[in-house]
Order: sequence, then structure tokens, then C-alpha cells
Amino acid sequence: MMQQFAAAKARCPGALVLFRMGDFYELFGDDAREAAPLLDLTLTSRDKGPDALPMAGFPHHQLDGQLARLVAAGRRVAICEQIDDPKTTKGLLRREVTRIVTPGIAADESLLAADRRNHLLAMVPAAGPSAPVGLAWIDVAAGRFEAATLPADDVADLVLRIAPSECLCGEGERTAVAALVSSGGFDRALTPRPDWWFGETAATRAIDGCLGRRLEGLGFELPADQPGIRAAGAILAYLQENDPAAVARIATLAAWRPGHRLEIDEASRRSLELLRATGTGRREGSLVEVLDRTRTAMGGRLLADWITAPLVDRGAIDERLDAVGRLVADPALATLVADAVAEVGDLERLVGRAVAGRAGPRDLERIGRAATALPALRAALGPTTGLLGELRDGLDPCSDIAGRTSATLRDGCPVAARDGGFIRPGCDPRFDELVELASGGKAWIAAYQAEEIARTGIASLKVGFNRVFGFFLEIGRSHAAKVPADYVRKQTVKNAERYTTPALDERQREVLGAEDEALRREIELLDDLRTFVAAQRDRLDRAAGICAILDCLGALADVARSRRWVRPEITTDGSLLITAGRHPVLEQLLPAGGLVANDLTLQGGPQRVAAGAPAVALVTGPNMGGKSTFIRQAAILVVLAQTGSFVPAAAARIGIVDRLFARIGAGDDLARGASTFLVEMAQTARILNRATPTSLVILDEVGRGTSTFDGLAVAQAVVEDLHDRVGCRTLFATHYLQLAALERLPGVTNLQVLVEQHEGRLVFLHRVAPGAADKSWGVHVARLAGVPEPVIARARDLLVGFEGAGPAAAAVPPPHPAPPADQSAPPAGVGNRRRRPPEPTEPAASAERPAPPGQRTLFD
Repeated sequence: MMQQFAAAKARCPGALVLFRMGDFYELFGDDAREAAPLLDLTLTSRDKGPDALPMAGFPHHQLDGQLARLVAAGRRVAICEQIDDPKTTKGLLRREVTRIVTPGIAADESLLAADRRNHLLAMVPAAGPSAPVGLAWIDVAAGRFEAATLPADDVADLVLRIAPSECLCGEGERTAVAALVSSGGFDRALTPRPDWWFGETAATRAIDGCLGRRLEGLGFELPADQPGIRAAGAILAYLQENDPAAVARIATLAAWRPGHRLEIDEASRRSLELLRATGTGRREGSLVEVLDRTRTAMGGRLLADWITAPLVDRGAIDERLDAVGRLVADPALATLVADAVAEVGDLERLVGRAVAGRAGPRDLERIGRAATALPALRAALGPTTGLLGELRDGLDPCSDIAGRTSATLRDGCPVAARDGGFIRPGCDPRFDELVELASGGKAWIAAYQAEEIARTGIASLKVGFNRVFGFFLEIGRSHAAKVPADYVRKQTVKNAERYTTPALDERQREVLGAEDEALRREIELLDDLRTFVAAQRDRLDRAAGICAILDCLGALADVARSRRWVRPEITTDGSLLITAGRHPVLEQLLPAGGLVANDLTLQGGPQRVAAGAPAVALVTGPNMGGKSTFIRQAAILVVLAQTGSFVPAAAARIGIVDRLFARIGAGDDLARGASTFLVEMAQTARILNRATPTSLVILDEVGRGTSTFDGLAVAQAVVEDLHDRVGCRTLFATHYLQLAALERLPGVTNLQVLVEQHEGRLVFLHRVAPGAADKSWGVHVARLAGVPEPVIARARDLLVGFEGAGPAAAAVPPPHPAPPADQSAPPAGVGNRRRRPPEPTEPAASAERPAPPGQRTLFD
């Protein structure tokens, strides 16, 4: 047995081997030591002493749960099953690795989160300083396979957007790949594989063998896209090694190109809380949580994809908006579509399990139920046009799949096939015969009993059965003289004798074997059905894709109708005009009427001068006044509009944005030795280097992580660069009130968040109005936060002094009462202490530091 275990370990190096022994899965040696704390298992051993082999195990019925825990911990797991039947095999049972599960190729329902995709990534690092990087990634459960070749600077952000569960790299490239992915915070372990897997020849052969199509026909440009193709070849080799059935799930390899979607980097997605709330890391409080009224898991995953990668083509955006508008205007149609889509369920992953050969009876029943709902969905879309009409025309009703599935399977099938009982009676004559035989053959028993009564003349004769003696004929003792000679006595009971006959013994042998034979026939029929369904992969995949799109459109329409959102006007003129805009997440969290709506007008790009509208808005006001919410709100409305959603506003005119940058708040990165200010500057540098005239930039408190003058200088320089060189739409929230003077530049405007004082306390109005704030109200906000009153009083005194002397005034020493005359000498141990003199301060004005000719400055 341990030789079998050693063979399994050699077959799957680096994997934890779950070794089946009877009703348990066991782990041995280092595997047991590693898995025990992850699975809360107790280490034990059959031997004693220092050389005892550690063991740990769990009952076989806990496999799904324990496997999920191991995969979530990033482990690779090999399952070694008993191949022989213990009932019919004597001696050592054969055991073989039947399945390998890794975080990136997990496809079972119990191993996957329903609301997000599970990606396996492969990477080929750059061959030189300016060479591109090749990436490929696949969602095994859905069969979506993509490859890209892009500059090294763009790798980290794409990796974070894909959020892979596992990353493959060549054994010789592990350090280079780790450096690329770790710069973006990717924390999953790398899986090194042979370097030749990533070679051009091996990759081309693997792709040709899988897809049977030339790479140029898939949209790749050779040799420019060769690094991405090499990464794709490595993924196929990995699937062949660990899960060959998953290769059959792949329909094509798509070439991923930048610029086809609104680019939102990871820092911006996090700042805008598109998928997760910053404070909790959960969906609650995020944009996707507001929008996700989908009825299926695959619709929810697609909606997340839409939100993180919105459209940039005006025609495609308007098509979605038309479809959402039709569903908003026709609630009855929306309800019919939503109810039909709900019946389809997660068809995308169900088909994946069928193609991989792992779909059980319940999975196939759910596929049949989904196919049954398609004709009703198609009928509901009958009168529609535009995108809804296109989706209707592309929807295959799959009536043959529904018919065969319904004819084969009972209602309410079990999850696993091992216990049987899922084939519908009448589906297969041979199976019906075996079932009848296994149940004892009631019809045969009745006929045989009547025949023997007629033969013997004993009217009370009965045919019976028990588990100890099997079938028997029971005859009362009063009829002993009538018992035929060929009857063989089997058992004596009170007032009766039990007999058997050759015919009854033969029937018993048939019945005892019929149960096992019926189960084998049932599994054969299930395999035939699974093979049939897998052969319809392309049809079912198209149907699943259409249903997911309809699910998303229905969810967007539901939100728009219930919250009275409006359709945005989409343009290409660089405008951003919002009337009475509202933050969608706050609108959901706050009671009705509790959210203040605000207007915004920006005009970026080449038209900004001719339009006369500002491209840059400087937003000032106190903390907690709503500056960050206001600028976030503008960016989120752009995301919604380009996703194809209505927006929370009275009206909106939105010029298409190609890249969206949001830097709101920053923290230090202790792991990489980066201070808060360094992280802030790195994010700002990325924005300045990548923004275009059609981008949207929102910045909050740039420069706050350093000294006042340095921060103010950096903030002004950033605003000037965005205004002069980039020319994009910009919202810049700041406490540097001196920046308000930049309003003299054409295309720069000031906005302020209004507040009022009432009985010495600050009242936040959360209303944005033209103009610049004249103070930041920091002391008042500190009081609201619960800072002790003596500290607040001292802060007020200091503030008066600072405002009178300028921002660089020396610290004002606190007043101390004069010591009593009889205590002029300090206590022992204190007399040698002296107050340090104030540090030299920066000059209050910079007039003594003349600016270069032609350079603007606010310090004069």
C-alpha cells in the first residue's frame, strides 16, 4: 500500500495526496504534517518512536468540504482512489490518481465562489529591458481563454484585474515573474513548470492540437503576439498534465487588446469601491452590490465584468441603454424575462462540468431544466428590437436537449450517481426489467404463487422473502400431505413449513444480481446523456451567454426603475454635465431624502476652450463635508453610463472616457518600505504619465503627506500639468486653499462644499456650490470626532496665532503658571531639563526665491 502511495507522490510532485483507504482519505508523512493544521486534523501514527510515519485522515463523505479548504489555502491536491471493488477483490486493492485539483483549475461547484470567476494565469517575462510580457489566462469552469502581449508597466494592473487563483511560470523565470506580479500586490503562490512548456514550438503545437486553427485566424499578429501565445501554450500543457478533460471545454483563444474597454487601474477600482468596500473588503457597500439584482450566478459574474471594464464604443453603449430603457418602460416584459432567466440558473458552469465529464445526475437535470426554459424566454422577447431582438434571434431553444434530459431523468435527482434512483421509468426497457427484478418482481411472484396454488390445490400457499433465507413457499402444517415431492424444506416456523424449488432458487440468484446490474445500467444511461449534452457545448454556451446578458440588462433596468434613475446622453465631445447627481451607494444606504444632489459641469479634450466650460474643478471644504463623495460620485456615474446603465441624476451628458484614474486616500506599504507620501506620489506619477485628453482624473488631497510648502508645491504643479499638457477632465479635492488662485487660468474653476455654524457648532450641508472655501474647519471637525475639550481650546488659540503670523509661524509655547516664590528651585531630577528652542522654520513667503521666467507661482 505504501508503494502505491509513493507512486502517487511521484506522479504528482508538489501535491498533497489524499489516499483512499476504505471509508477514509489518509495523508502520510510531510503531506500529513502540512494538511493537519489546515484541516484541523489530529496527527497520529501506527508506529511508535522517532521514525514513526505521521498520518492524518478524514471520512470519505467529507471530501468536498476538505478539498475546498485545501484549494482555498492555495494547495495542489491529488486524489488517489481505490480502483478495484472491495466486494469482489481479494488482497491489495489497486489505487490510482483519478483527479488533480489546483486553485487555478478547480471547477466543481463546491470549490468556486458563485459571484466571481476563477482564473489560471501563465506569464512569460520580458526578454529584454524594453521587450513586452506575455500573459494568458483561462476560466476553466467557463472555458474562456485569452492571451495578451503588453508592456511590463501594464502587467501588474492586468494581473490584479484578472485576480488569478494560480500563476504559472517557467522554472528559470520564477524570480522575474515574482517581481512583475508582486509590484501590484499579487499574493498567490507561483507554480513553476518546465521551461520548455513556454517555448514557441511547444506552444504552437499545443494550440494547434487543441483548437485546430491557425493563430492568425484567431486575431493574433505574429511575431508581435508570440509571448502571449507562449503563455497560452503553457496553460494547455498544465491542463493536459492535471485535468485533460478541461481542454475539451475550450472553444477558442481570444486575443486581448488594450483600449477596447474603459481602462480602470487597480488603485482606481479600489478607491471607487466598484467590487469591494474599502473598509471591510466585502461586497456590501460597493457599487456592484447596488446593481446586482441578477437572478443567476453567471449573470452576477458578467455584471462584475461589465463594471470593471465598461464600454468605450458609443454605438455599443447606446445599444445597451436602449435595451435597458425598453425593460424599464415595460415592467411586464422585464418580469417575464427575469423569471425565465432565473430558471436557466448557472448554465455556464453546468456545461463546463458536463464537458469535463464530472456532471452528476442533478447537474444534468438542471441543464435540462435550463433548456426547458429557453423557449419561454425566446417567446417573451418576441416583440423586441435592437439588442434584445438580436439576443432573441441568437437564442437556440434547445428543445432536443430538454426533451432527452426530461425523458431520461426523474425529477429531484441526487447529487451523486453512486446511489442510483435517478433514471426515469420507461426510459430504457432493460433498465426497467432490472429494476423490476431487483425489487423482487412483484408480477412474477404473483403469477408463480397462483401457478403453485393451482398445481398443489393449497389455497393458503404464499410466496415470501426475508434477508436470511431469501425466497420461500410457506405452507401450513394442515396441508403437509399435499406438498409436492420437488419441494425442499428450508425453514420451520410456528404452524407452517417453508420450502423452496429450483425455479425459486433461480429467481433468487437473478434478483440478488439485478440490483448491482440495475445500478450499472443506470450509470451507463447517465454517461450516454452526459456525452450527448457535452456534444451540444457550443449551443449551450451561446444560450448561457445570451441569458447572462439578459440577466444583466434586467438587473440594470430593475435598479433604474425602482430608484428613478435617468438615461444618460452619451457623446464623444469630452463633456461631463451632471444635474442633481447622487452617489448610488449612499442613495441605497441613506433614508429617502437624506442624500443631497449636486451638479457638475466639466469639458475636457480639444473642445474645452471653445465650449467655455472648465476642464479642471478645484474642490475645497472641510473634512466630512463631502468633497471625496462628490468627486467619487462623478467617476462612478461615468462608469455606470459606459456600462450601459441609467444613472442617479436628474440629467446627465457624458462624453466617453478612455481611462479613469482615481486617487483617494493612500496608505504606507510596509512590505515594500514605501511611506504614505511615496505611495501617493507613485499613484500620481502613473496618472500623469498615462492620462489622455479624453480621460477623467479625480484626485483627493494630493501633497498632504509631506510638509506644507512641499505638498502645496506638488499639488499646484500636478494641477498645472493636468491643465496645460494633458487637458483632461479633472476633479481635484484639496485643503490647500491657496490653490483657489489657479481659477485665473482658463478652464479652471473653484467649487466648495458648504457648511454653516450654528451655536458654535459646524453643520455640514453637503451641497457643492461655485467658489472657494475660506477655511478648512479642522478644529471643529476634531471636536466632532470627540477630541477632548482642553485640546480643542488649545488648538483654537494656536490657530489664531498661526493665522496671524502665516503658515510657517513658530510653535507658540503653552502658558504655564509662575512657580510660587518658595519653590523657585525645581525639584530634584527636574532642574537640568530645558525646553528645546524652536526649530528653524521655513520663510513665510517665497518672494525671496524668484521663480524661473514665465513660471507661475502662488508663493509671491
